[in-house]
Amino acid sequence: MASSSSSASAVAEVDATKKEAEAEQQEQVVNPWEVSAGKGGIDYDKLVDQFGCQRLDDALVARVARLTARPPHRFLRRGLFFAHRDLNEILDLYERGEKFYLYTGRGPSSEALHLGHLIPFMFTKYLQDAFKVPLVIQLTDDEKFLWKNLTVEETKRLARENAKDIIACGFDIERTFIFSDFNYVGGAFYQNMVKVAKRVTLNQATGIFGFSPEDHIGKISFPPVQAVPSFPSSFPHLFSGNDQLRCLIPCAIDQDPYFRMTRDVAPKLGYQKPSLIESRFFPALQGENTKMSASDPNSAIYVTDSAKEIKTKVSKYAFSGGQDSIELHRKLGANLDVDVPIKYLNFFLEDDDELEHVKKEYKEGRMLTGEVKQRLIAVLSELVARHQRARAQVTEEMVDAFMAVRPLPNMFG
Repeated sequence: MASSSSSASAVAEVDATKKEAEAEQQEQVVNPWEVSAGKGGIDYDKLVDQFGCQRLDDALVARVARLTARPPHRFLRRGLFFAHRDLNEILDLYERGEKFYLYTGRGPSSEALHLGHLIPFMFTKYLQDAFKVPLVIQLTDDEKFLWKNLTVEETKRLARENAKDIIACGFDIERTFIFSDFNYVGGAFYQNMVKVAKRVTLNQATGIFGFSPEDHIGKISFPPVQAVPSFPSSFPHLFSGNDQLRCLIPCAIDQDPYFRMTRDVAPKLGYQKPSLIESRFFPALQGENTKMSASDPNSAIYVTDSAKEIKTKVSKYAFSGGQDSIELHRKLGANLDVDVPIKYLNFFLEDDDELEHVKKEYKEGRMLTGEVKQRLIAVLSELVARHQRARAQVTEEMVDAFMAVRPLPNMFG
């Protein structure tokens, strides 16, 4: 007969195994304020099914290339923007010679952006240049006041600082309007907000966003603020008399709940549904199962990092899919599915042929982790240095000009 201590140990082991299995099967949570998954990382196929969006296939990517007469952005051709809602309808109207506008945004909660924050803006700039269309960029300083331990004054200051990094991405001032909610909300914009608010019940909002009874009512009242930039009538100084202009929203897929709500309400208000093109998440340096966090500066590469800091972070913290020894690595090769340097190169190395060569050599063990990290360090150092040079040229007067409520002189030029 087993002793009581060994029986207790066996029970504890069974319980631990059971908890581990439950954790692996745990429902992934993806919403605008929380992204978490089990050990296998985000299941994007499951997310597409759950949200009811569509996969962005090769035919759509090829159509974008044909209509814009330029190569598709690497984020498109590598499937990093992987899902959409009614992108085909935007392309249909563009092919007929009709116009649309772009809308994206940023929640200003930190002084400096990290590379993950830059991705939607890099892609939006490509879309603006390729389709020659106007763009509105929302800075949700009010959202960050409601969700973070920040004052109104601090979120407004961060909004202007973040605007400088956004402007440094190279947007065309003649086609771009940047606004902060604290400064702009009112008039036609506010009218649309209350129209949306009246059409969404508390039960619906709770089902979409997961609000709890402990959440203050400021959080519950916020979703219409992010919804209505997708209606052109919210910007009478830009789109007066053009209330049926379609909107395309480039964003990460965690923002989808806002626009599921918006697309449900839009026809009831006599507006067009916005279309979306949605990206995968950009992983933290420590891997896809961890989160980039301002409280851990080593979890991400920031646009303020020096070349030395980038080298240190990549060398020390970027999770490797390589083997524990050179001998084993030469024999087994790297696991590219978990290797962060490869994931980052997939986002930022422009040359497709070089990327495929690096992946093949690394996977087959002929290239070592250190060599892959060195290539990534070079790519990121160049990217960040280029951004810092552009950022240094952005003045307070330029921020004022982008945020001024004015007609855009070359909106569709």
